[in-house]
Amino acid sequence: MAQLIVRELEESVVRALKVRAAKKGVSAEAEHRAILREVLLRRSSRSFKEALLAMPDVGEDEDFAIERDLDRDDGLSP
Repeated sequence: MAQLIVRELEESVVRALKVRAAKKGVSAEAEHRAILREVLLRRSSRSFKEALLAMPDVGEDEDFAIERDLDRDDGLSP
């Protein structure tokens, strides 16, 4: 197993970690591991559709239109 050392943490963060661990009856180190697993290994519970629907409604469709030059000479026409 790998080890991880976290330096220069604010005392308030350390205190909060210890309080959270004590409430669960585990060591601060065990709680630290649990927090890292929870945050880094969780999968999103939202579907792709839900993520799209959560996007803000900004602009008009025309604002995002791509202008294409359909009259260009591509050298393939006779």
